[in-house]
Amino acid sequence: MKHVSILVPQGPCILSSVIGAYKVFTTVNNTLINQGKKPAFKVLLVGLSTETPLYDGLFVVRPEVLLHEVPKTDLIVVPALQGDMPTSLRMNAAYIPWITEQYKLGAEVASLCTGAFLLASTGLLRGRKCSTHWMAADAFRQAFPDVRLQPEKVMTDEMGMYSSGGAYSFLNLMIYLVEKFCGREMAVYCSKLLEIEIERKSQSPFAIFIGQKDHEDESIKKAQVYMENNVSSKVSVDQLSEMFAISRRNFERRFKKATSNTPVEYLQRVKIEAAKKSLESSRENINEVMYAVGYSDSKAFRTMFKKITGLSPVSYRNKYNREMAVGGMKAGVASL
Repeated sequence: MKHVSILVPQGPCILSSVIGAYKVFTTVNNTLINQGKKPAFKVLLVGLSTETPLYDGLFVVRPEVLLHEVPKTDLIVVPALQGDMPTSLRMNAAYIPWITEQYKLGAEVASLCTGAFLLASTGLLRGRKCSTHWMAADAFRQAFPDVRLQPEKVMTDEMGMYSSGGAYSFLNLMIYLVEKFCGREMAVYCSKLLEIEIERKSQSPFAIFIGQKDHEDESIKKAQVYMENNVSSKVSVDQLSEMFAISRRNFERRFKKATSNTPVEYLQRVKIEAAKKSLESSRENINEVMYAVGYSDSKAFRTMFKKITGLSPVSYRNKYNREMAVGGMKAGVASL
């Protein structure tokens, strides 16, 4: 039986990531028991205190054991943290040496969403892959530049450490772990019973590009605003550097430091984000959308769109445009 320790963080955390992880593992156990078999997991909520109030006291989690009462575990689940991240990390600093020691003793570790910040604080992710919520990607890169962040991934798996993307995508990681420990048949059964989409690999279609402006470089902020206000224009790095009287090399260096993107990457993301909004709400065809965001080469546009979103422009429109979705639903009903 695999010993699973689901941590209960101090301070703000995403309660659903605690409950959801607990639910998936106990569902496996209950299924096995109903089949006359032994449960696969011993699941414990592990905390730093006997009670953890969440959401201004509306909910209280009472861990079954305290951290010092768990000398050995097989799998550690780190739920999503919330609120001011440096404060959350300080409040949960006691978990860091324990996670490190347990990993050295052979435990595996799974971080859910922004739980990646706590796992990365151990140093165990240095030079390794990790995912987190796409909205927290810039903050994560700045805090842990030595981690190979892959925010487009729904999950990562490397050297006994797992991570999931944002919000409820942690459920995909839970199903992945069920398959690893209990086999494909159990994973498929749980995915059907809990209605979790199996085999989802990318969170890119869900990402909204919000340019990182939480920095002090005013010239770079103005360059960002200029890019965002001129998506239909052909803006070059040389043009921007001249506009703000900064050498190209220095402009690129400052831009990357401030935003975690190169100027070209930032401009591409701004244009694709504008295209996404148009595809979600307008009736313009793909070429009209392409021209409106400053692309003239359809192949280049489609390639960049798929690289950033994980979907083709047509697939994205079919998925998120309300009129297209309603039309498809009506066509389906008419065919019955």
